[in-house]
Amino acid sequence: MPFAIRIHHTGGPETMHWEEVEVGDPAPGEARVRHQAVGLNFIDIYHRSGLYPLPLPSGLGLEAAGVVEAVGEDVSEVQVGDRVAYAGGPVGAYSELRCLPAHRLLKLPAAISARTAAAMMLQGLTSAYLLRRTYRVQAGDTVLIHAVAGGVGLIACQWAKALGATVIGTVSNAAKAALAQAHGCDHVIDYTRQDFAARVREITGGEGVAVVYDGVGKDTFAGSLDSLRTCGMLVCLGNASGPVPPFDPLLLSQKGSLFLTRPTLMHYTTKRADLLALSAELFDVVAAGTVRIEINQTYPLREVAAAHHDLAGRKLTGSTIMLP
Repeated sequence: MPFAIRIHHTGGPETMHWEEVEVGDPAPGEARVRHQAVGLNFIDIYHRSGLYPLPLPSGLGLEAAGVVEAVGEDVSEVQVGDRVAYAGGPVGAYSELRCLPAHRLLKLPAAISARTAAAMMLQGLTSAYLLRRTYRVQAGDTVLIHAVAGGVGLIACQWAKALGATVIGTVSNAAKAALAQAHGCDHVIDYTRQDFAARVREITGGEGVAVVYDGVGKDTFAGSLDSLRTCGMLVCLGNASGPVPPFDPLLLSQKGSLFLTRPTLMHYTTKRADLLALSAELFDVVAAGTVRIEINQTYPLREVAAAHHDLAGRKLTGSTIMLP
């Protein structure tokens, strides 16, 4: 029987267990996929810890790539033998084999390997909707990306640069600063040594940036608002430092009629047509080499606890994959 990572209660990395699971034939509308590589993302920690509740017991993981082994009735999106990848759910990617809705699967171009796909699907599709839908970055914009040396950060940085934007990024140490600069970040701020909002104002001549992409949350929220130009947009995409406390919306008016949004990939890809359109943009920039996917860490899937520990400790850069 195949194995998968399962949790029976929420908590720390020790709650994850490598268990045998039964995977039957795909139901109508489903495909069975044998995974070749699985992605690691901060949302997995939110699910494991209970910050984003799941019905228990549960699998974990939202992103993987592999090969279609079987399809159920009424499946037209893929066929047996297709190389595929997916991101965004349903949870359960931390597994050797699984069945899932065929309409969430994307066929991989020949130029993109399974390992690259597992490293880029969730972070890449997130970057795609952030840069091309939530706030459509234009040539001449100046943008601020927090945790720019992380998975989403490195992809979004390269892509924003290709769109003609000036990119300001925050990091926590010199090694991450060097990595961000190597991927085209114009101005790197070490937030452990500098007031990033003040530095952003200095870089922009006091104007502020058009948009802030903030996956850090509590520790950066106030400074992110202070980094925006009049009518700028704060995009909150994660809570790596903890959830943002409640605040008075009047603050947005006082700081310049600002916009605030908390988007999710699932809402931007509910319709398959939207999923296909975003993935096509992502595949194009990766296949062309405009965006390089950096797989900087690899773990055996059964050692996922170590991967979660390192991710929570901000020890990782770029993308991380796990191998079943």
